Amino acid sequence: MTEARGSDRHGETHGRYVPGTPCWVSLMVHGLTTTQEFYGELFGWEFQPGPRQLGAYARALLDGRDVAGIGLLPAGRHLPVAWTPYLASDDVDRDAERVRLCGGTVGVGPLDAGDAGRLAICSDPAGAVFGLWQAAAHLGTSVTDTHGTPAWNELLTYDTETVAKFYETLFGYDSTPSPDTVTLRLDGHPVGALHALGPALPRERGPHWLTYFEVADTDAALSRAVSLGGHVVSPAETTPLGRVATLSDPEGARFALLQRPA
Repeated sequence: MTEARGSDRHGETHGRYVPGTPCWVSLMVHGLTTTQEFYGELFGWEFQPGPRQLGAYARALLDGRDVAGIGLLPAGRHLPVAWTPYLASDDVDRDAERVRLCGGTVGVGPLDAGDAGRLAICSDPAGAVFGLWQAAAHLGTSVTDTHGTPAWNELLTYDTETVAKFYETLFGYDSTPSPDTVTLRLDGHPVGALHALGPALPRERGPHWLTYFEVADTDAALSRAVSLGGHVVSPAETTPLGRVATLSDPEGARFALLQRPA
């Protein structure tokens, strides 16, 4: 993991996101109720119905503020269960076309989500899935920097050269390379990272985005997740940026926990 923002124990309320900034995370699963119970117990989320155009889809809330989305996969669709980050857009149709021109793929949309906004689900040239979100009534994640909120997104891929050019062209990111890692920045602020794993990347999973969620205590949250049916992928370790662990939920969706330094 590379740079992420500082935290405020009470959380930071967000307004409209700058285009290219991660603004939302969403998970599509086979068991909506059991998945909501897992994350509700782990992060303290409550749930309300999302836009009806998205089918069985719920918004996860903390203290009444939007955090993330969890939806039900269509029956008979055996798609990978994974957290998907969405990048803010001021014109999804234009940016979806730009994805195609830069060598990516648009798998869903662009389409309207009622009065909430307009979206597209895309993949980069290596196959990692991400979304585009053009906000209307729903701006995206409305609170961050507190327990149970998205803190960072990192792309795990085979190599960074091709995909770095893709994302830089798509949203005009500046990049800061280091060995095997590229940090993407907007106006000098880090917004995500690309991490090259080479042959160490699990073949059955392929290139994918990993979402980090902020927690008050990584070890306690990891233990709680296991008791709820989650599985440890990488045990907790202390890094310069905090204490981090990677795990999967009961359906296999991977995510990470981040406890920032005191």
